[in-house]
Order: sequence, then C-alpha cells, then structure tokens
Amino acid sequence: MESQRLKEQVELIRQAFEYMHRFKDKTFVIKLNCTIINHRFFPVLVKDLVLLYRLGIRIVLVPGAKTRIDDILSRYDITWETVKGVRISTPEAIPFIKMAAFDVSNRIMTQLAGNNADGIIGNWVRARGIGVRNGVDFQSTGIVDKVNVEIIQNVLEDGLIPIFPNIGWNANGKPYNISSDELAYTLSHTLHADKLFFLSPCGGVKADSCRVPDSFSVSQEGIVTQMSMEEADLFLKLNKNKKDHELPALISLAYQACQKGVKRVHILDGTIEGVILKEIFSNRGSGTMIYSNQHENIRPMTHGDISEVLRIMQPYIGQNVLLERSEQDLAEQSEDFVVYEVDGLVHGCGSLHLYPGRQGEISGVAVDETYGGLGIGRRIISYLLNKAKSLKLRQVFVLTTQTTDWFQKLGFKEGDISTLPEEKRSAYDKDRKSRVLIFDPADFSAAYPL
Repeated sequence: MESQRLKEQVELIRQAFEYMHRFKDKTFVIKLNCTIINHRFFPVLVKDLVLLYRLGIRIVLVPGAKTRIDDILSRYDITWETVKGVRISTPEAIPFIKMAAFDVSNRIMTQLAGNNADGIIGNWVRARGIGVRNGVDFQSTGIVDKVNVEIIQNVLEDGLIPIFPNIGWNANGKPYNISSDELAYTLSHTLHADKLFFLSPCGGVKADSCRVPDSFSVSQEGIVTQMSMEEADLFLKLNKNKKDHELPALISLAYQACQKGVKRVHILDGTIEGVILKEIFSNRGSGTMIYSNQHENIRPMTHGDISEVLRIMQPYIGQNVLLERSEQDLAEQSEDFVVYEVDGLVHGCGSLHLYPGRQGEISGVAVDETYGGLGIGRRIISYLLNKAKSLKLRQVFVLTTQTTDWFQKLGFKEGDISTLPEEKRSAYDKDRKSRVLIFDPADFSAAYPL
C-alpha cells in the first residue's frame, strides 16, 4: 500500500513539472461564481491562484456578483425581474449594481494583496445595450461590444492580475450590467487564452442530470470528465430543452470559446479545496473539460514508450491478469501496439496481432491504475476494433482469465479453442485455462467511433 501511494505521488510530481513548463507565460481566464467568493474556502482558492501567478501563468479574473447585487438592491428596496435568466437593469438600479460589482472586485483585490500579489480593476470593457427583445426592454442590461486588448496585455506584461467587474460602458460613458459568464468567454478568445475556467458550486456535468450518450467518458463519481467539440455539440442538441439551465449554458459558451481558438474550457466545483491545482497539474481532474485540441490521442507505440508500457503492465502481470513481457518482446511487437497518451504522458496500451485467415488477437490491454474508471480501456479496445474493421478482419479474439465480464460488456462472446488460428492453438497454455472470447464481425458497426 505504501509503495502504491509513493508511486502515485511520484507520478503526480512528474505531471506537475510537465505542466509547469507547458503553461509558463500562458493566459488563463477564470470566472468566479459569486457563491464561490462567499465560500469559506475562497481564501484558500486565492492562495492557489497566486501560486499559479508566481509560476509565470498570466491570470485574468472575472468575478460574478449576482448574490451581492441581489443583497444591495433588496437593502435599498429596489425591485427587479429576470427574463430567461437575464436581469432587467433599470436606470434606478444601475448605480447600485455598479456598487455591488465593484465591491466584489475590491474584495478579491484585498485577498490578492494579502497574498503579496498585485491586482488591478479597470474599465477596459466596451458594452452596448441589449435593447428590446420579444417585446421586453432590458434597459441598462448590456452585452460585451469589445475589450481593450492592448491595455490588458500591458497590464499582464507588468505582472498585474486584472479583475473585471460585470460592468461595461458605451462610448458616451453610459454603464451597462453585463453577464460575467459572457465577459469571461469574450476575454478568453480575444486574449488568446490557453484555458478558460468556470468555477461554480455546480461543478462538472452530472451524467444523471442530463441526457448523456453512453460513449461519453464518465468518472466513478458520475461526472462527465471531458467532451470534444463534437461531443459538446451533441450534448447541446440532446439537452436543448435545458438551455436556460446553468450547465448547458456554460457548455454552450465553452463550445463557442473552443470554436474561436481557446484550447480548453474547464467547469469545476470551486468549493473543493485545491480543485484548480488538481485540474491544471494533473491530467485527471474533477470537473468537466471541453477541448478543441487533441487532448487525448491513441497512437502507435514507439521505442521510447516501451519503458512506460512495461510500468503500466507490471501490476497486471503481478496479479496474473497479463502474461509477462520483456522489453525485447515489446520491441519485436512494436508495430502491433498502440498507447493512450494524454498531454504527452502514456496512461494505457493495447495491441492487435494479425494471423493468417484474416484473424486478429487483442492483447496486452492495460491502463495506469491511477486512471482507472475513466473509460480508457474501452477506448483502446474500440480503437483496435475499428482498426480491425479497416483491415477487413473476419474475426477478433481475446484470451483472458479474469476480465471476461468486461470484454462481454464490450460485445465479445464466448468462443472455443477450435476457432483460434493454428499457431495460437498449438501455443495455448492448458494450465492457465484462458477463456476464448470472440468479437463477431457483424458487431463492428457498434464499435465506438474514434
């Protein structure tokens, strides 16, 4: 147990150093839900943000102020209403909305100062009024028109952390109440940010609260861990009746941000201590990530991957789940193996060996124990099945002693030794008593399309 804990710690340190190098001088836009700002762990979150800042990451903060605006308007007996989640900001209310927005921003700046980091609040956002929509006059509620990118870049170059209250001004100086979510989205793509974070108590997408296809990656906690742009588009179509709910709305903004060049958008539960560090410095986060670049990649194994593949296989060899393989064995079969890579780090492997008569064997499938439960093994199998399909194999088989149920869940069926290629039949280990499982060619269409 102690050796396993040490192994996990070492792996985490390796990942952290890899990501520190990768993200130095990159820009992260972070939207802070108003509930997060009032949470008891918020001072700890600020410490973590300052740590990122000291590592050379350029931090841009966008605080939400809904709760504070509600409090101040109620205190001064000013009524308001919302239409489809958008507050109608009356001329009477807008001075108090400004007060609340800047009060929240000043609280954040105070927290930064307490951690020896310099924040600055500016009027760098140009806005225009929403106007009248479907007969509803939104008055002093606006949308982002543009941001002063040059000034913001100068602020970042000077080592400051810019803070953006949810207020924008038109060319004549008229203030508008704008959505902090949409402001964060706009900043992320206009500043060419590497990452956009939405920190909210709702956290990531819960598979049981939305319509989620079986092919999506879901953690053991029931959270959809990641979506490609194509998957995000599918998610939005399946949940279009919930578009006014917070999570689908955030997925929509994330999808649009990725369309405009933001590499990754993360939706996290900001009330969890250390959540942003775990998300950034480990490729196993706790929320939902939408990505536009190739976050995950199954590719052919190279000679440089062999030591990592052996490391991943070793626990399964020790449990007698996999047959023992040497470095030379893997080198000789390197053309048959693929690896599952995340951000340059190998976390899984598998192989497809070809036999005469258009038969193929899937073997050597293993996933780093630290990353179990994320569907990686399933994706490797699906990739290999699709490869077999492209090669027009008539049959794919596996020999297994302890994973029969898992393979059957993926569509494999009980087979017989007599169906194996002659070479494999003659080498069959009768003492090991491996079960033969066959994948029917008619089921290839059901393989997960990578």
